[in-house]
Amino acid sequence: MSVLSSRTGRDRQRYDDNNFRLVSGCIPYRLIKADEIEQDSTSVVDFVNKLEVLMVSSPNRHDLVFPKGGWEDDETVLEAASREAMEEAGVKGILREDPLGVWEFRSKSSTVEDECLGGCKGYMFALEVIEELEDWPERENRQRKWLNVKEALELCRYEWMQRALEEFLRVMGEEGRLRTEEDTVQDSSKLDECQIDPCYCFVVN
Repeated sequence: MSVLSSRTGRDRQRYDDNNFRLVSGCIPYRLIKADEIEQDSTSVVDFVNKLEVLMVSSPNRHDLVFPKGGWEDDETVLEAASREAMEEAGVKGILREDPLGVWEFRSKSSTVEDECLGGCKGYMFALEVIEELEDWPERENRQRKWLNVKEALELCRYEWMQRALEEFLRVMGEEGRLRTEEDTVQDSSKLDECQIDPCYCFVVN
């Protein structure tokens, strides 16, 4: 049994002015063979293909979701996203402060109260995983699984989470493009230096 515990109940749940229940979550990710990305990657496709995202099963179900849950009134939206990642998926990491977006939805598990108030509004962030816990609060109720982006899109339970994943892919693709351009500029600079006086130029990889 986990020595940690999850927050339960909605006594501290936040709602917006339109009575939407506020939810915060994240897409945990990692880069496979990160050293090779820096040295050998030659395209945005190479960069994106080395991305994996972490999904978790829902209690008593076999479909997959990203960690998310209610944003409570004693925490920031970023703290809520980090907490949900730890509670549901057992991971910690570096959370990007800029949200991937905000999506309105009605959860299939919503209570009658949620339906009357107007559904949910979810804030999603990208979380670079740096630690996977062996024990976490919801370990007995959830399975976690690393997937490539294509697999995640196919298995994701909610349409709004699929849109969040598509935005994540766009953001990471842009980052990969910028990284590739920087590498190209650096390689060009080294070549120019060699052309000035090749006898005295040594390129260190």
